[in-house]
Amino acid sequence: MNPFYHRATYLTSASEISQTPPDEGYEVAFAGRSNAGKSSAINTLCQQKALARTSKTPGRTRLLNFFELDDERRLVDLPGYGYAKVPVAVKNQWQKSLAQYMEKRECLKGLILLMDCRHPMPDFDRQMLDWNVHNGFPTHILLTKSDKLKKGPAQNALLKMRRDISEYGDTVSVQLFSSLKHQGIDEVHRVLDKWFEL
Repeated sequence: MNPFYHRATYLTSASEISQTPPDEGYEVAFAGRSNAGKSSAINTLCQQKALARTSKTPGRTRLLNFFELDDERRLVDLPGYGYAKVPVAVKNQWQKSLAQYMEKRECLKGLILLMDCRHPMPDFDRQMLDWNVHNGFPTHILLTKSDKLKKGPAQNALLKMRRDISEYGDTVSVQLFSSLKHQGIDEVHRVLDKWFEL
């Protein structure tokens, strides 16, 4: 594990792009359906139990949440999509903020896209992946909750996903990940190191 990520601290939250930190340095964003385990993954990668708020009720991340690693580098927890039981107007505001952030943020260096390894690549995830590749960002997919599958089925899910993303070339990569079992942390850190130019 890279201890650099253990120093992460909460910086700020934003409901719209005008409230975000200055557009400079390096940012890596975490995206995924509301039940994919984004907050748990961020906490695991940073070795902190309560850095990003987790909830048993999917869809509680309603803001762009920024976590500072140093003066130049930040992790960003994006609003979950596709599941949350919230009013349509609220959901539309999330999507608007998400779109503006993804399209206009100059310091965004890559996207960590989280998917439940038991139900990978539904329509929302495919749309997010296509959108991200279109915007020119590298994407690293975490097949989360891999502890829910035995080793054979988990490897099969990984191989299938590798076939599915082959059309995107080298801009998209994938791995298995488990917050509960702390599996795959070093692999994610290596991806982040590259994007953060550490």
